[in-house]
Amino acid sequence: MTMALIVTVILAAGIGVTLGLLGGGGSILAVPLLVYVADLPAKEAIATSLLVVGATSAIGVIPHARRGRVRWRTGLIFGFAGMTGAYAGGRVAVYISGAVLLTAFALMMLATAIAMIRGRRSRPDRPVPHELPVLRVIVDGVVVGLVTGLVGAGGGFLVVPALALIGGLPMPVAVGTSLLVIAMKSFAGLGGYLADVHINWELAAAVTVAAIVGSLLGGKLAGRVHEDLLRKAFGWFVLGMGVFVLAQQLPARLWSSPQLWTVISVLAAATVGIALVVRRRRHHAPANQPRHDGERVSGSHGH
Repeated sequence: MTMALIVTVILAAGIGVTLGLLGGGGSILAVPLLVYVADLPAKEAIATSLLVVGATSAIGVIPHARRGRVRWRTGLIFGFAGMTGAYAGGRVAVYISGAVLLTAFALMMLATAIAMIRGRRSRPDRPVPHELPVLRVIVDGVVVGLVTGLVGAGGGFLVVPALALIGGLPMPVAVGTSLLVIAMKSFAGLGGYLADVHINWELAAAVTVAAIVGSLLGGKLAGRVHEDLLRKAFGWFVLGMGVFVLAQQLPARLWSSPQLWTVISVLAAATVGIALVVRRRRHHAPANQPRHDGERVSGSHGH
């Protein structure tokens, strides 16, 4: 076993943990891993990542399902609608340049991250839905599928916020349900690649096994992490990946511009200042005033 393969397998386990814990991050992390570490061609890396992420997500559903953190009807409908939207997005993507798609994807990730970090404001007495309305699930699934079909990656980065922020599901339930959706979309995408792309099955098997082990660990950790912390960790993770993708699309000469770094410094200082003010106001808020910084997980997720 070569050193590159050892490193690939170890990092694949980390991808599995990310999938099991956060319900996303698989394809975004797997493709660069297979391209830059395993040295696979781009299309082979994408096809292999679909296999790895699909199998890992399918197995990763198990610990979530055992703890009642999967909404099966919502996930299946969302998955089928997402597959339809993804096919349409893939057809439209042919007419749009890759640079435009990746830039739009990065901006979308940044918006998603900010929404997840802020959380959704809700009433304390708002009931936690068991299953989401069918029409809403179909619309959300088609839109998310369309976007992921356009950019060729994502899935959990959009499914989790759609279920948690728009649908109102508790974060751990959104994570568990998203794994079902990701598995469906990944296997559908893999089917489209197998006709023309060769896969190194030995490498794919090794990476998949490592990722599955990591996902089972991540699934166990998800139930022990406070929901607000899990949601914000997801948001910061997406934010970092969004900044990375956006940075790849900017011209190299732009990074040497003093004006750019001045703007970044001002924005960073403003962000820190706002965060401190908000934290101070929350700290001095009356004790009987409810804080609406995210949904709370009920004692039993399986209703």
